[in-house]
Amino acid sequence: MSPYSNVKKRKVEVHFSGESVTSDAGLLLLKEVDKELGLTSNIAKKCMTDPRDQRFVKHSLETMLKQRVYGLSMGYEDLNDHENLRHDPCWQAAAGEVEALSGDSTLCRFEHFADRKTAVAIHKELVEQFIRSFKIPPKELILDFDATDDTVHGNQIGKFFHGYYRSYCFLPLYVTCGKKLLVSYLRPSSKDPALHAGAILKLLATRLRAEWPDVSIVFRADGGFCRPRILSWCERNDVKYVVGLGGNARNKALVEDLRKNLELEYQTSGEKQKEFTRIRYGAKSWGCERDVVVKVEVGPKGSNVRFVVTNIKEEADHIYTKIYSLRGDMENRIKEMQLGLFSDRTSAHEWHPNQFRLLLSALAYTLMNAVREKLLQGTELAKAQVNTIRLKLLKIGATIIRNTRRIKFILPKSHPYQDLFNLAASRLSCT
Repeated sequence: MSPYSNVKKRKVEVHFSGESVTSDAGLLLLKEVDKELGLTSNIAKKCMTDPRDQRFVKHSLETMLKQRVYGLSMGYEDLNDHENLRHDPCWQAAAGEVEALSGDSTLCRFEHFADRKTAVAIHKELVEQFIRSFKIPPKELILDFDATDDTVHGNQIGKFFHGYYRSYCFLPLYVTCGKKLLVSYLRPSSKDPALHAGAILKLLATRLRAEWPDVSIVFRADGGFCRPRILSWCERNDVKYVVGLGGNARNKALVEDLRKNLELEYQTSGEKQKEFTRIRYGAKSWGCERDVVVKVEVGPKGSNVRFVVTNIKEEADHIYTKIYSLRGDMENRIKEMQLGLFSDRTSAHEWHPNQFRLLLSALAYTLMNAVREKLLQGTELAKAQVNTIRLKLLKIGATIIRNTRRIKFILPKSHPYQDLFNLAASRLSCT
């Protein structure tokens, strides 16, 4: 007997007998956007070395790279997912093949091809992708630096127990500019949160100014990146900065009178009080004084004093609310990377395969963000996160008819977002 209840006296039957059916027809949009960007093609050809004996190679680096990047984009986080996906005609078409793709063991070996040289080359391509995304030279670029925990659960090389996060983890560094990702750098959590941030800022600023000599560059980060060497380098190289600064007895004493006045006003009016001011402050390690913007807030939960060191000559409230506070949007980018594109799946034992996995998620993010910017502007998904784009645009069931002349995808008439899909497809470059 069927375990499914009848509908209007009609018997319901369920069985897996469709020979050419996919649930991922939207993958075709990803394929075309990737082709426009030249993303996986450039990475495979310029950034990776194939150590295999080419006489016995069946699956190219580019094909395997597409499998992994597209897989993360479509919500398949594990290698063993591809053991079944490799037989899906839609996935074969997206990878440019008509036969079975690589299985999980082949893809596992592929990830272990990566080394430090590979990571450096992929980061360079990410920056070049960023530069090519501008049709006209930008006037200002705000580079957001942030670190986050990447929890590990095995005996991975480089793991360390971090007291703040209360777990064994890595501490990757991300650099974004708006919604575009430039750096996804795996680091051990035993090191300074600002490890190599200054060197990366210098490399980025040098390359960006080589392309756009007149561009204004702003370094924006929280207090974990407030290091005197970074601030001094910015001042010597005409780079603006707005960086969080931890509170201490010395800098809090400079605004104590203001805090007391606001506390008195709050007690009198019962309404929350907030004011911004600018002070001169110099930590002992700085060797000089710098401008510090201060937000002083008094309310029902007590006093809240925040400090931001900057070399930008604007009003204090503008710097804090219109520049520094906007760095919070970077948390959405990290959320997309970790929760939507599985950048925290750093479960390999060796270090460089884990860095490569982090970069695979970075490539998937670059691809999905390009879908958002190129195909979805002005639509309901223009500001959607990758999970929503995947669910509403890419996860579509289809029947596939394939012969020697064509591959035909038959999508359901009842699909609720077919107008959105057709609009996105119409925005692809003609090929």
